[in-house]
Amino acid sequence: MTSLLLRNGTVIDTAPAPTVLGRADVLVEDGRIAAVGPDLAPPANAEILDAAGRIVLPGFVDTHRHTWQTAIRATLPDSTLPAYLQRVLGELAPRHQPDDVYTATLAGALECLDSGITTVVDWTHIMFSPDHTDADIAALRASGIRAVFGYCYGGGDDLAALAAETARVRRAYFDAPPEAISMWMAALGPEIAGEERALAEWRLARDLDLPVTVHAGGHGAGNAARGLAFLEDNGLIGHPAMYVHANFYTGEDFKKIAANGGTVSATPAVEAALGIGDPATGRSHAAGVPTGLGSDAVTSGPGDMFGVMRAAYFLERARPDGAGTWFTTAEALRAATLGGAETAGLAGVTGSLTPGKQADLIVLRTDTLGMAAAHDPIAAVVLSAETRHVDTVLVGGRVLKRGGVLQGHDVPALLGTLDAAAARITAE
Repeated sequence: MTSLLLRNGTVIDTAPAPTVLGRADVLVEDGRIAAVGPDLAPPANAEILDAAGRIVLPGFVDTHRHTWQTAIRATLPDSTLPAYLQRVLGELAPRHQPDDVYTATLAGALECLDSGITTVVDWTHIMFSPDHTDADIAALRASGIRAVFGYCYGGGDDLAALAAETARVRRAYFDAPPEAISMWMAALGPEIAGEERALAEWRLARDLDLPVTVHAGGHGAGNAARGLAFLEDNGLIGHPAMYVHANFYTGEDFKKIAANGGTVSATPAVEAALGIGDPATGRSHAAGVPTGLGSDAVTSGPGDMFGVMRAAYFLERARPDGAGTWFTTAEALRAATLGGAETAGLAGVTGSLTPGKQADLIVLRTDTLGMAAAHDPIAAVVLSAETRHVDTVLVGGRVLKRGGVLQGHDVPALLGTLDAAAARITAE
């Protein structure tokens, strides 16, 4: 048995709600959280990690990220959703070769780990060929991150080919017992690709026992209503699903989603930046829908959870007539941790310090001018912390960042390859 004891940190747990436990220890055994409390006795031969003067908390869960876009960061600031669809998906995406997908996905996954994101839902609308798919999965595995691989077939309009290739991916990579990477169907329909494709995707997801993650509710009130009605009419609304960009759903819509076991991923920074609509972070959570946060697209927004939490917090609290003032820093932190795990179907695996869960943990420095003398550790994490404060990252008990340095990867070499890919992809 391998053991690791994080000693004397200021510990924040998130179940059932974010709570500062005070100075305590966290014991990890065989990759899982074994105990949390003060003055724990370390097992023989346990590694001791001194967390004094640090904040220890569950790793962040990014519930919606197009990780392949790392090589086209900040290509579309100050823009709109139609411009994003044209420039990023219409022009830049087809220029990505499989090697580019591997490089960008690996760099993006390491960016997540570097900033304390230990789980990512990778929404992959870059799957133009089996080689693109294989490259993306290989990169996620190489990074060490916990991931949901959201497979979005990109080979054209042949629905038989969609079914065959999705089944190949499921069989080749995800038929074994669950590992750190699981598979979901990333569906384009019904609001983006139409109803025929939607029927094929959702029925295939049901046949292959894959949950669905879908862009739905963010394309205007009319489309939101029609899309949800379509799922109801075709008996699909009861299938496990994550609704991304649920901006235009009503309170009644959220009640239907909650009643059918659905979840919501809000990406407040990008939703605001691209004019998609008012983020549904608070409304969906208040309606009883498990709600998580996502960074979405680094083409137009931040790639770290600190920036996303702040966007969610300030946008909620800025609602007219004080309607969002109930949304506290604790609510933002929960959405970034346990709420995200619930949204991604991983509440039994990660998102809190509950003994028995996987040891997906982060340790934040507080000995900087930006974090020193913080009286409320939860508020400090949400309002003050940055990537540079992430000292240590564990996924499944493995130390993937130590002393502020990612472990096991030649980051300078990777960045060189990424820069070369970025120059070629964006060349006019």
